[in-house]
Amino acid sequence: MASEQPKEEFSSRLGLILTTVGAAVGTGNIWRFPREAAANGGGAFMIGWLIFLFAWSIPLLMAEFAIGKKTRLGTVGAMRDMAGRNFTWLGIWMMWVGTAVGFYYAVVMGWTIRYFWIAISGEMSAAEDTTQTQALWDNFISSPGEVIFFQLVAVGFSAFIVYNGISGIEKANKILIPCLVAFLVVAMIYPFILNPSGAIMGLKFMFIPQTEYLFKGETWIRALTQSAWSTSAGFGMAITYAVAMRKKEDIGLNAFLTGLGNNSVSLIAGVAVLSTVFALSDTTADGLEAVESGSSGLTFIHLTALFASMGTAGYVIGSIFFLAMSFAALTSMVSTLQGCVVNFVDMGWERKEAVRYIAIAVALAGIPSAISLEFLDNQDFVWGTGLIVSGLMVAVVVMRFGVSDFRKNLINTKYADVQIGKWWEYIIKYVFPLEFIAVFGFFIYEKLQDQSHSPIEGMGLGLFTIITMVVQWAIILVIFIFFLNNKVADSVKKGPVSDGNFDDEDDVLEAEAV
Repeated sequence: MASEQPKEEFSSRLGLILTTVGAAVGTGNIWRFPREAAANGGGAFMIGWLIFLFAWSIPLLMAEFAIGKKTRLGTVGAMRDMAGRNFTWLGIWMMWVGTAVGFYYAVVMGWTIRYFWIAISGEMSAAEDTTQTQALWDNFISSPGEVIFFQLVAVGFSAFIVYNGISGIEKANKILIPCLVAFLVVAMIYPFILNPSGAIMGLKFMFIPQTEYLFKGETWIRALTQSAWSTSAGFGMAITYAVAMRKKEDIGLNAFLTGLGNNSVSLIAGVAVLSTVFALSDTTADGLEAVESGSSGLTFIHLTALFASMGTAGYVIGSIFFLAMSFAALTSMVSTLQGCVVNFVDMGWERKEAVRYIAIAVALAGIPSAISLEFLDNQDFVWGTGLIVSGLMVAVVVMRFGVSDFRKNLINTKYADVQIGKWWEYIIKYVFPLEFIAVFGFFIYEKLQDQSHSPIEGMGLGLFTIITMVVQWAIILVIFIFFLNNKVADSVKKGPVSDGNFDDEDDVLEAEAV
């Protein structure tokens, strides 16, 4: 271990934005967004999705960027310095939840790598319909050794990038994100060449508002949920990368660029997926069946069958599509590991040592999700919902600091290219709490509707999942609050504002000595 580490910093705004967009862009942009848009009124869903970009995602990104830039510490030290020593556990929670998501997300990334190999090797071309692609998926997912192998490959790739620090992460994202967008653009254009009328049908399902959905509360909740998860706002990602912001970087503009960049990738991916589905489906009903088949069903069963039916073109487009998914998963997985590594570095660990141990821990902890799809689904609900709670914690910290003071002193600094108005304060103080209650309540309500078989006889799977969530959260919070809070608070190094003095604008400069 070492008590001092050389300061890491992004070389340019482009590198910072591509990295934060890369952290936000993941498999959900490609397999969840198109499905949610098509199933919830198309343009009606898009209206809500865009509104919540400005009423949830970008405001929280601003808060996170400001916290990370000012404290120059990961989530643990940042929460300690912003909220007070007794609230260090907030930062531990954020670090843990982000890492716990990485346990099973590495498994999902492994799926995308496996299917890239299936596409590029020609194995996919042997599948003639969804029955055969269903069998291909079932055979893979029921082979623990194979799933674990690709999960380990996913962790290895991610750890290699993080191992090389911010410079390595920045360089990787400067390659991965442009390639990801280019691949998706190719996948977006080809269906219009192959079957223009079918591809246009996909566009209609995505963009034309179905008016009745505007009056359904579920449409707005799902739009808000998609915006929150897709941008990673409030999850600690922006705090992590803001630690390496250059001192003259703007908070507001960077938050806008990150949010808009993420949504732009979602739009391209949505057009690519839906135009492909409807261009290659025999009927509109077949297209809708594919869209409504769930994330893994849409991607690994229906889209795989569609690519297989395209012959040589399917070999090319399928390979490009799954490589794009692998890149999207990789950039998100990198941010997951980096979020944990930064905190351990703050506690005196050598970066490369921290990466090694954390990567091993993530790989081992992900094995249960690799073995059991049911366990993965449970963890996805437990810690995916936990991410929303992390967003609440960021908002609470801002409120404790003083929303008006936070905006004036930490967002609208002398380096600000864009001055953020009082609208931001209203969103954090009044709009965000209502949004949180609506989203969290909907998660619980929706899960309770699942009455399928659970391990406990007579109890629906939904109620069982909620109980497991409460138990896991309770255990983690007891450990964090009563056993780790003070110990971790003492172990994290002091940042430029560890003395609680946030008045001096130039204390940001002190971070250069850290």
